[in-house]
Amino acid sequence: MSIPTNIRVLALDVDGVLTDGTLAFTGLLGTETKLFHVHDGLGISLWQNADFHTILISGRTAMCVETRATELQIKYVKQGSKDKIADLDHFLMKLGCTPEETCFVGDDLGDIAVMQHVGCAIAVQNAVDEVKQIAHLTTMKCGGNGAVREVVELLMNANGTWKECVSSLMIDHANQ
Repeated sequence: MSIPTNIRVLALDVDGVLTDGTLAFTGLLGTETKLFHVHDGLGISLWQNADFHTILISGRTAMCVETRATELQIKYVKQGSKDKIADLDHFLMKLGCTPEETCFVGDDLGDIAVMQHVGCAIAVQNAVDEVKQIAHLTTMKCGGNGAVREVVELLMNANGTWKECVSSLMIDHANQ
């Protein structure tokens, strides 16, 4: 399948997509920590700077996810999701977008239903086989290791915004 050119929303699972899926608990209170890849963060920033939208939907809840979402200026975040389709549709209604204009990136069984609900479903390289089987494509990179950046580049190349975005970064840097 070729990447649709009408995608306006990038919706992401967190654990296993923005992270490698490892859960680490530290300190006396068992604070959960996660590792996020800087390339994914820049990709999300470039996507949003091009007037597209990002949504995070996770079945788990962790303060570090809120912190990372705030850093990246992601406005639409649902943690502790029990129904990813309903949560996605709630955000899409606020954005005035449709599931057909949405790409969801997932990795595990809990992502299958929402991936089947959207116009473009992408599995990360280290996703379980069942997710890869229903995905329109699978990334070359693993979750937590630049897979989201890879997806952003694919989407922006498909809609013709990637080269302009990269060129503007080079011009901005040259003028500094």
